[in-house]
Amino acid sequence: MGGRHGEIEEVTIERDCPAVAVPWGTPATLEAGRIGYISQRLGGTFTVMVDGNLYRVDAANADALGLGEEAAAMLEEAAHEDDGSPPTAESVEAAAWRLLGTCYDPEIPIDIVNLGLVYGLEATEVDDGRFRIDVRMTLTAPGCGMGTVIADEAREKLEAIRGVDSVYVDLVWDPPWSREMMSEAARLEMGLM
Repeated sequence: MGGRHGEIEEVTIERDCPAVAVPWGTPATLEAGRIGYISQRLGGTFTVMVDGNLYRVDAANADALGLGEEAAAMLEEAAHEDDGSPPTAESVEAAAWRLLGTCYDPEIPIDIVNLGLVYGLEATEVDDGRFRIDVRMTLTAPGCGMGTVIADEAREKLEAIRGVDSVYVDLVWDPPWSREMMSEAARLEMGLM
């Protein structure tokens, strides 16, 4: 499939499509009839270049890219597994780490966990069988306009975990992010080893 592992796929925008401009994080609309190029499809989002600018499109709008059938598969990929047993702090944290691993920087094909952007995660029982998740994360650069977009995506995915009552994502800048925080696999993928 195009748009994965460095492949670029040309698409025609089939309807006006809500998007987010990268790297500014501002709302945008991709107009019907425009030609776009999908450069990344990971974790339930697409990165599309239109007229030389990058945009992030979520899977709910995949039909506008002519990928309606793929939207359900991407959303399922990002969904959590549930074995039916009552949630525990440990199972909620495991599910949370797995879902954070489906949140990608729209410019870098590496998830936020392997990029080393997640500094901490804790699930705390707040009521009988209900949990609060607190996440401390950063960005590769303090001025990154995509910060709230990525943090919102993380929060929305974590809120879907069975037994989760609330999620708080705190963007922090101390310690500042550096390449050394990336996993070995991420550094290898980026050619930094």
